[in-house]
Amino acid sequence: MGKTYERIDGRLRTFIEAQPLFFTATAPLGADGTVNLSPKGLKGSFAVVDEHTVAYLDFAGSNAETIAHLRENGRITLMWCAFQGPPNIVRVHGRGEPVFRDDPRFGDLLAHFPGIDPAPHGLRAIIVVTAEHIRDTCGYAVPFMAYQEDRELHAQRFAREDDASLDAYFRRKEHVETSLDGLPGLPLPLPPSTF
Repeated sequence: MGKTYERIDGRLRTFIEAQPLFFTATAPLGADGTVNLSPKGLKGSFAVVDEHTVAYLDFAGSNAETIAHLRENGRITLMWCAFQGPPNIVRVHGRGEPVFRDDPRFGDLLAHFPGIDPAPHGLRAIIVVTAEHIRDTCGYAVPFMAYQEDRELHAQRFAREDDASLDAYFRRKEHVETSLDGLPGLPLPLPPSTF
């Protein structure tokens, strides 16, 4: 049976931090808006900041739906599934915000990710989520799958970009500066990297 938690600590924190993959879900306020669901990986790109706050590195990609939705309304759900070991699913429902490179908090937040070099991935923001509702449920229907390793393709693709070419890349993509539903996405020009 599912359980509700007051904080992210102990066994719950251990489970979350051990998962190589998690999912994020966001949506705009408009009833006809596009719901976004994204997988997130890369070892070291997720951190539990404190008992009520988690964060993950938002890397270069083909769109910025999560950023756009968070800028509009802040609603986000994160989900982890146990693909190995005992069955479990954990969801953190909360309020999120993208912290961009030029935000004074960026450097302090980045210190929570010592296990990954963000430079080759085109880091554009850190998504910070304050948990409002934390719950686990059984994962009886989640299949067993084995984690082998992270793909190297993301770093290989974006390591060749500097700040100027990364900004140009984002400007060429249809749904980075503006979401699928026309909401403001990633603010451009991209601030210079300090990492």
